[in-house]
Amino acid sequence: MNQKERMLAGLPYKAWLDGLTEERTAARLKVHQFNLLRPDEEEERAALIREIFGKTGEVIHIEAPFHCDYGTNISVGNNFYANFNCTILDVGRVVIGDNVMFAPNVSLYTAGHPIHPDSRNSGYEYGIAITIGNNVWIGGNVIVNPGVTIGNNVVIGAGSVVTKDIPDNVIAVGSPCRIIREITEEDRKYYYKDREFDVTDY
Repeated sequence: MNQKERMLAGLPYKAWLDGLTEERTAARLKVHQFNLLRPDEEEERAALIREIFGKTGEVIHIEAPFHCDYGTNISVGNNFYANFNCTILDVGRVVIGDNVMFAPNVSLYTAGHPIHPDSRNSGYEYGIAITIGNNVWIGGNVIVNPGVTIGNNVVIGAGSVVTKDIPDNVIAVGSPCRIIREITEEDRKYYYKDREFDVTDY
C-alpha cells in the first residue's frame, strides 16, 4: 500500500512521499487560478471547480477565496454553495449532499496529527473522512473536525466546532457543538427567529 492509499484508507501516512507533494502542488495551482478569476467569469469558475473536485452536481457556486489540499477527494451534490474563505483539508474523503450551504469561513478538516509529541514528530499524519448530508446549512466560522458525519436537514450555528456526529433534523451549536433542539414543522413559517414569512412562495 503506497502513501496515498494509506491516506485515503485513514491510516498513518507521510505526506511528502509517493507523489503526494506533486498532487497538492497541482491542486493549489488550479485553486490559485480559480481565486484570481473575475467575479463575472462565472462559467470559467464553475468549470475550474468541476476540474478541481472529484465529483459535483449540476449547480455549484463557490465564492473566492477557496482553499483545499487535493480537491479530488471532495464530492459535492447538486445545488452546493460555499461563501467566502471556505477551506477543505481533503486528505480524507469529503462527501457533501444536495442543497448544502456554507456561510463564510467554514472549514472542514479531515487532516490531523498524533497527540504524543514523539509520534507527531515522526512525520506521520492522518485523514479521516467527513460526511455531510442533504439540506444542511453550516453557519459562519464553523470548524468540522476529522471523522464527523452531519445528518440531513441540519443547521449548525455560527462559530461552532463540530467534534462528534450530528443526527438528522436538528439545530446544533457551540464549542464543542451540541444539539439544542429538533427542527419541526412549526419552523416552516419563520424566516428568522420569531419573524414570520409575509410571502407564500416558499
